[in-house]
Amino acid sequence: MQIIDTHQHLWDLNQFSYSWCQTVPALNRSFRVPDYLEAAKSLGIEKTVHLEADVDEPFMLEETRHILSLADADDTPLEGVVACGRPEKTGFRNYLNQIAGHPKLKGIRRILHTQPDELSQTGLFLENIGALKDYRLSFDVCVLARQLPIARSWIEKCPEVDFILDHCGNPPIQSGDLRAWREDLATLAELPNVVCKVSGIVTNADPVRWSSEDLRPCVDHVIECFGWDRVLFGSDWPVCTLAASLRSWVEALQQLVEHAEAGNRHKLFYENAQRVYRLNSGSS
Repeated sequence: MQIIDTHQHLWDLNQFSYSWCQTVPALNRSFRVPDYLEAAKSLGIEKTVHLEADVDEPFMLEETRHILSLADADDTPLEGVVACGRPEKTGFRNYLNQIAGHPKLKGIRRILHTQPDELSQTGLFLENIGALKDYRLSFDVCVLARQLPIARSWIEKCPEVDFILDHCGNPPIQSGDLRAWREDLATLAELPNVVCKVSGIVTNADPVRWSSEDLRPCVDHVIECFGWDRVLFGSDWPVCTLAASLRSWVEALQQLVEHAEAGNRHKLFYENAQRVYRLNSGSS
């Protein structure tokens, strides 16, 4: 099976500072291109989209330029880059102007699930997110399940911007209570400018005893809400390794959709990523 991994991270602690890593010992080391290639060996992953990894703010511009340089290299699968950004700040557009124009820059992400809810509810945040349309950049949405209504409130006000919901909206799988997540995800899926990334949910399950069947209710609901044309595969490597190897996650998802039509499986694992992240051409 051809695969595009739309949610792959890299970080090098010898180059940049990622303070959050200090709170997660298993991830408090460097993860470089060779590490990813080893983890992805023989899985059929042909291309990847690199997602920013919440580098400490002083290093944002330098890290973005570094990742773009890796994407330009011939020995990496990186075909798209989603860079970090701070749309809650007045300097956001100046930052965009310093990175815009690179053919492999596809979008921006601001991690919100670790931030106060108020951060994304200001007029400046909304104005800056709306400006992404002028740069032909999408926005990856990384929120907690309870923050889905907040995200919807500003997504619906930016109809010309494409939004990618990361990690299925982080369903609380371990709690067993998916009712609010189900309702809020269905409401968000009503907006035509949102697609959903099937990624990151293994770390929401029991990290030791999870099975593919634990994930089935979430995967099935995401596909029901968004349809086969608006879902994308992502590994969330290396964060996924807190609960599963890259291979284990790929195989679990393949098992969950094994009875779907071949064309729909191709959309999930490959075709939709080409369209959503504009990987068919060099244009940004």
